[in-house]
Amino acid sequence: MSNAEKAAAVFKEGFSCSQAVLAAYCERFGLDRDTAMKISTGFGGGMHLRQTCGVVTGAIMAIGLKYGRTKADDQASKAKTYEIVAEFANEFKRRHGSITCLELIGCDITTPEGMQQARDKKLFASVCTKLITTATEILDRIL
Repeated sequence: MSNAEKAAAVFKEGFSCSQAVLAAYCERFGLDRDTAMKISTGFGGGMHLRQTCGVVTGAIMAIGLKYGRTKADDQASKAKTYEIVAEFANEFKRRHGSITCLELIGCDITTPEGMQQARDKKLFASVCTKLITTATEILDRIL
């Protein structure tokens, strides 16, 4: 099963986009799935603040698992992580025009009305699933 398929399956189970993306990569880089799911819970839907898309934050967490530093003086790992995060974000933005949840799905899911609009238009199934696929395609190339 590809990482895109793994992430899509997690999303279809009812988990958030951030959880779906991180779940596809976590065990590969030494993080158990349950812990990954807990860590990434608050990042779905642009951190529920209309900010950076959960797909993007989930991907950034996966990048951190591979390249992140564990020692304060490891500046090389820090620089490499920032470089890869920028590469990911730039490619994602090039493909979709933004990395912000509100701009990507076109409604404010932090409000009951916006959440209902997203459900009525089936945006989670149509838009978010495509964003998850994009994220895993980019991650598969850069990780």
